[in-house]
Amino acid sequence: MKKIASLLSVAVLAGVITLGAYKLFIEESKTPPLASENPISSIPTYTPTTYTAAANAGIDFTEAAERTVHGVVHVSNKQEYRQPRNMMEFLRGGGQRGGVVGAGSGVIISGDGFIITNNHVIEGATEIEVALNDNRKFKAELIGTDKKADIALIKIDAGDDELPYIPFGDSDAAKVGEWVLAVGNPFNLTSTVTAGIISAKARDINEQDSNPQSFIQTDAAINPGNSGGALVNTYGELIGINTAITSQTGSYVGYAFAVPSNNARKIVEDIMQYGSVQKGILGVRGNSVNSLRPEAIEKLKINTSEGFYVGVVDYESGAEKAGIKSGDIIKRIDNIEINKFSDLSGYISSKRPDDVVQVYLLRDGKELTLPVTLVKSVTYDINRLGIQVKNASPKELSKAKAKNGVIINNTLSPTMRRYNLEGLVISEIDDQEVNDVEDVKRIFNNKNANEPVSIVLINGDGERNRYIFDN
Repeated sequence: MKKIASLLSVAVLAGVITLGAYKLFIEESKTPPLASENPISSIPTYTPTTYTAAANAGIDFTEAAERTVHGVVHVSNKQEYRQPRNMMEFLRGGGQRGGVVGAGSGVIISGDGFIITNNHVIEGATEIEVALNDNRKFKAELIGTDKKADIALIKIDAGDDELPYIPFGDSDAAKVGEWVLAVGNPFNLTSTVTAGIISAKARDINEQDSNPQSFIQTDAAINPGNSGGALVNTYGELIGINTAITSQTGSYVGYAFAVPSNNARKIVEDIMQYGSVQKGILGVRGNSVNSLRPEAIEKLKINTSEGFYVGVVDYESGAEKAGIKSGDIIKRIDNIEINKFSDLSGYISSKRPDDVVQVYLLRDGKELTLPVTLVKSVTYDINRLGIQVKNASPKELSKAKAKNGVIINNTLSPTMRRYNLEGLVISEIDDQEVNDVEDVKRIFNNKNANEPVSIVLINGDGERNRYIFDN
């Protein structure tokens, strides 16, 4: 009897162990579906991302690599150019030739052939050629670009074939220290996969330029040719578009940067739905708290070391309408912690005009939550002059003793950056009064590109000066 009882106990114990093992190693090891198993649509698929399975265990990159390597393509930029063989041909304007002048990578984001790449990969191309991982080649159509974000959308027609593509992940959920893969074609070495970790987020690699960025920084090896390729997590989900490296040699030295997938996805959806990028703005300018001088912190009575100090609230912006004030310290927007401008600009860049965000801030030591409706950007880039202008508030006009005009909001070129033009009022262009950004657009849209430009600038003391820019 005792022997039977012992055998029965052993059998029960074995059953419990077997059931537990099944639960632990089989049911909990389910992985997300392959990219090719997801529904196909013109709008890129969004796949929610969770980051728990591979955090503490040994990580195998083979599955993620297999899922993504066929969704990354080689992109060739072909251009026509003049290369005369002799002086006579040069004088006759002959010698028209063409060839591949640049190459990079791209990421297939839908089964019907939409591909994301970098704008600098295809810029100036008279013909774009895409080579798939199976060596098939297609001519690509340029659908649209966002030069500032360095993102371009192209499309190929593979007939009835359903192309393998990489689903979008949530770049906001990606964490510093998380393993990632960079997939691309460095030095024309196709289908190359490198591994690393996310070493920083919301990185602006040049805070002095006029184009604030919010990159994912990784130490996965990226080299020339990787531009436009995929940065993916261990599930094979797209969390970034590899875009830049920082190096004195031009080759990888440990730092690489990717446009977050949430931003890239929003850009391509805008292009597909509206034909252009829809940019919503919050409308604040300032500095991170930890960048302020100690005497400024003491004078402003700031009792926190983290957050974004609001120095200026833009006229007619969502922030102004919601009641955000100069001196407020923004701590969080929705679920995103804000410590510097690239945190703020990176998250807002994934939003559109009329989207509502919750802004958590400190004012006089008290916590406030303000819902802010983002507005459409009311700035205009005068690329010929290397400046950006915006509508002027009555207060700004009064300060400059001007009855009309627009404000220089930013300088776009290194040359113009030397002259400290920001904040000056432009009251006239080519002897025509300007009252808002629409007046500026109208004048330049009706102007020949070779004509000189005359502008009247008013400084903070009300002094008026006329400047002529001659191409």
